[in-house]
Amino acid sequence: MKKWFCFLLTAFIWLSLAACGEKTESDPKADPFPTSAVCRVTAINGPTGMGLTPLMQKAEDGKTDFAYHFTTVGTNDEIVAKLTGGEADIAAISTNLAAALYQKSNNSIQVLAVNTLGVLCVVTKGVDTDNLASLRGSTVYATGQGANPEYIIRYLLEKNGLTVGQDVKLSFVSEPAELVTVFTQNERAIAVAPQPSATAIILKDPGAEIKLDVNDAWSKISDTRLVMGCVVVRRAYAEEHPEAVAQFLKDYKDSVYAVNNDPDTAGKLCAKYGVVADADIAAKAIPYCHIVFETGSEMKTDLSAYLKFLYEVSPSIIGGKLPDDNFYYEAQS
Repeated sequence: MKKWFCFLLTAFIWLSLAACGEKTESDPKADPFPTSAVCRVTAINGPTGMGLTPLMQKAEDGKTDFAYHFTTVGTNDEIVAKLTGGEADIAAISTNLAAALYQKSNNSIQVLAVNTLGVLCVVTKGVDTDNLASLRGSTVYATGQGANPEYIIRYLLEKNGLTVGQDVKLSFVSEPAELVTVFTQNERAIAVAPQPSATAIILKDPGAEIKLDVNDAWSKISDTRLVMGCVVVRRAYAEEHPEAVAQFLKDYKDSVYAVNNDPDTAGKLCAKYGVVADADIAAKAIPYCHIVFETGSEMKTDLSAYLKFLYEVSPSIIGGKLPDDNFYYEAQS
């Protein structure tokens, strides 16, 4: 009798353990996403990738509904290779690169959200200025020749009555780090610097001040926002795993809120994941990076207007033509 009771007890325990290990549709802890839906997310270092860092930490802690795999890269070429090679499903990239890649990859990506507005600031030392028009007769140091920064700077200067090469001189350096060096070596200097380099300048040079936010200058001449960064998805992944994309957007929205609500913690995460090398610089730069979560019709209105601006000044920078409606993920619903 005792042997029979022990047998029944053992069988009951094994059945109970097996039942506990199963995931059912009614189990709130069950994983609703198939293994193949694991999101491989890539971000380019800098402001465009900052908004992802709390989600990176959350995923590392095992607190997301399904598995994410994050990577960060330093160049556009690396991120394009990952997207076109199928090594990344979602990526945080510049808006002009997204448009160009859409054209060059046979419309294989879609934009999910705008995630970064203008990240350029006018930084001065020994020069008193409160508007772009007052830069007449000055030399302005900048980076990004032949790319977004140059086109934005030229456009804003012209809209403020200044002709580049005649009323104001633009002196370009090859990279943001060089901009910091050039600025600090001059007693009087004006620079249009991207974040977080603008913050690095004022932390390194006690005489430097951030005088103007380019977003403010843009808003005076346009009724749409300056949108420099976005998040894109491979179309094939979105079509196969719409539920995973929807979950990512929810998680990402929370992540962006966390960055803006607690810059100090976000700064540490930026340094931890290599998005920005220095935690203090990252934390102080976040308010000037204008990290946002903009989707739907608002995203389409702002982004299409900005891409039209780029097309008018340099069609090649967005792939030679304006993207059609299929470029915008929300437009499909």
